Amino acid sequence: MEVDLIIKDARVYNAYFKRFLYRDVAILGNKFFHISSAGSMELTSKKVLDAKGKYIVPGLIDIHMHIESSMTTPMEFAKAVVAQGVTTVVADPHEIANVFGLEGIEAMLDIKCNHIIDIFYGIPSSVPSTSFALETSGGSIDSMEVERLLERQNIVCLGEVMNFKDLVENKDSKINNIISVIKDKRPEFLIEGHCPKISGLELSRYIYSGVDGDHTHQTVESLQEKIEKGMFMEIQEKSMTKENLEYLMENNLYEHFAFVTDDVMADSLREGHLNRLVKKAMNLGMSSEMAVYAATYTPAMRMKLRDRGSIAPGKIADFLIIDDIDNFNIEAVYKNGVEASKDHDSTCSGEVFPKHFYESVKISPLNESDFMVKAPKAEGQVTCRIMKVESSSTFTEEVQADLNISDGYLNWQDSENCLIGIFERHGINSNRAYGLVTGEVIKIGAVATTYSHDSHNLLVMGRNSGDMTLASNWIIEHNGGICVVHQGKILAALELPVAGILSEEPINILGGKLKEVREALRTLGYKHNNEIMSLSTLSLPVSPALKISDKGLIRVKEQKIVSLFCE
Repeated sequence: MEVDLIIKDARVYNAYFKRFLYRDVAILGNKFFHISSAGSMELTSKKVLDAKGKYIVPGLIDIHMHIESSMTTPMEFAKAVVAQGVTTVVADPHEIANVFGLEGIEAMLDIKCNHIIDIFYGIPSSVPSTSFALETSGGSIDSMEVERLLERQNIVCLGEVMNFKDLVENKDSKINNIISVIKDKRPEFLIEGHCPKISGLELSRYIYSGVDGDHTHQTVESLQEKIEKGMFMEIQEKSMTKENLEYLMENNLYEHFAFVTDDVMADSLREGHLNRLVKKAMNLGMSSEMAVYAATYTPAMRMKLRDRGSIAPGKIADFLIIDDIDNFNIEAVYKNGVEASKDHDSTCSGEVFPKHFYESVKISPLNESDFMVKAPKAEGQVTCRIMKVESSSTFTEEVQADLNISDGYLNWQDSENCLIGIFERHGINSNRAYGLVTGEVIKIGAVATTYSHDSHNLLVMGRNSGDMTLASNWIIEHNGGICVVHQGKILAALELPVAGILSEEPINILGGKLKEVREALRTLGYKHNNEIMSLSTLSLPVSPALKISDKGLIRVKEQKIVSLFCE
């Protein structure tokens, strides 16, 4: 019998024994057909590859991520990650859903890239991330939209449930209605979670509702409690501490976690994706066999993608050739049995977005008076609530400080704080709200962006109203993006014209521009391990502790709007 490809003399990763075995591999069509001891293959093929003892591992599988976090389209994303060894992802498109609702999700679903990588989707469950009482998004996903999406191919789970308070305290809430639809129509579906700093009885109530996975920032204590209560842990890079990995390894918890990326921005994507987490795990003491396991087999089993994640007869022939396992150096990537670089069709079908996706920033130009904040009295001082940013987390701390008042307006420009403004940009209500930010943020200049989680309104932060006005108006003129300004000069800018959050430029160009934006923010004094994510999540009202939306400052745990002024 003749097959399409034979790979001989390879160290083949076996997920079931969790070790490498010397084997020959036969591929028929797009699947593995037969694996034999090295040198004993009974089949023939016109195409034979001598691996010369190199390592063969399954294609990497990322089951919790957001394509929009890379600020790129599915096509450009697929081309970028396949080069990093990723052949399957499960994407939650809740970012574009917050701009265009169901239409945004379906636009992503309509782009087919399965000849490059397989993109499966989770149905966004929290659009907006909280409710219209706390924020204004451009779209909303409710039970009716969920039922329609269940009819689409490549839908495999319900995306991360973020609105904890409504889930556990209001049985008639939107999120509970959505979960009821899932349990009724797709009882086999997994329900992904988002539960930072939730423990004890609150965590039990969350899990009891049907949510059994979490990808947020973990500690040893949270890992222990969540796994003990039956949750599957999706370990992103910020949770990959030596203490956390040692706990998982020492307790042999490999069946209960997988590595995920969640958010990888365009400049980082040029350097690595899930493969970078595999390398990091090995550098922190995990064996190569188990690091591969957590990036291939366990994610496949978690998402019930049982046709992949291992090298065995009948499994899809997605695999990597590794010439240096200790450094996880990828020599070649195969998708459906074909080397990725040999797949000459590098485009995706249906990759053009509707015209109005390029006209989504519906705000009139701003002027300096738009950054005057009316105070509760004419003169004197007032105590203000302030978001304090630290350099290693997207969480904030609520602090207080006294600011001066002049002629009835807050004299924020002479304080040690940035002003932050959120301007509703979807053309719904023209809301705006103001807050103050301190800590490891910019000390001079201003930055504006429509890439602001999750509702993606116009976020502007700065030290003076002139620079804030210039940065804001550049964003409005270009229908979305990020703009950094100092002393009336644009230091760096990035256009995101698709829904105000995506670019269609090649990843190398996009990544280069984003790197310039990042460097400009550092020039202004921003100190963070991910300045862009820190900035953009200042408007994320499900991430502790004090955040801001177009409705005002939000105390996240209470899901309550609080005044900028404490008196």
